[in-house]
Amino acid sequence: MDPKRCPKKIEKAFFQREEVLQIAEETLGKYLFTTFDGVLTGGIITEVEAYRGAEDKACHAYGNRKTARTQVMFQEGGIAYVYLCYGIHHLFNIVTHREGIPHAILVRGLKPTHGIEAMLKRRKKTRVDASLCGGPGTLTQALGIHTKHSGTPLTEEAIYLEDWGTKPQTIHRTPRIGIDYAEEYKDLPWRFVAD
Repeated sequence: MDPKRCPKKIEKAFFQREEVLQIAEETLGKYLFTTFDGVLTGGIITEVEAYRGAEDKACHAYGNRKTARTQVMFQEGGIAYVYLCYGIHHLFNIVTHREGIPHAILVRGLKPTHGIEAMLKRRKKTRVDASLCGGPGTLTQALGIHTKHSGTPLTEEAIYLEDWGTKPQTIHRTPRIGIDYAEEYKDLPWRFVAD
């Protein structure tokens, strides 16, 4: 095997850097894995959105708003922030930066590669198609991620990322989705999508 393509678990230092936009873009092409009840599932991250803490009107922690839900965002980078959207979807975010700075990356899309049978079962599907992990709510369902995993360190076996040395050929930057309320922040190109 080419040593440059050997999987390496991503350490906390990757997530604890200051620039959430850079981290978000560099997360594309990384593998996201979960291991629950001995079942490994995962795939390649293909779509993310960056949220820049206190200054970002689209961020849950805008204005340094600290609640029972958002307090995990104020911890040091390298842990999961999982919240419930519309009372239905469990959305998985990666907390970044140092303690006290609530930056996060929402993982919106995944190309499934491991544990596909388990993913299909969790999603109640019979075949792989774009909808298996093609949205932030569907990918967490496929991977078995729930709000109870909020605060989970991303360096352990339950949820972790690996770098296999692959990078997307093309990355598109667009405005984030579903944040029309965010005024001047709604059109910023903080969504990253890999081809």
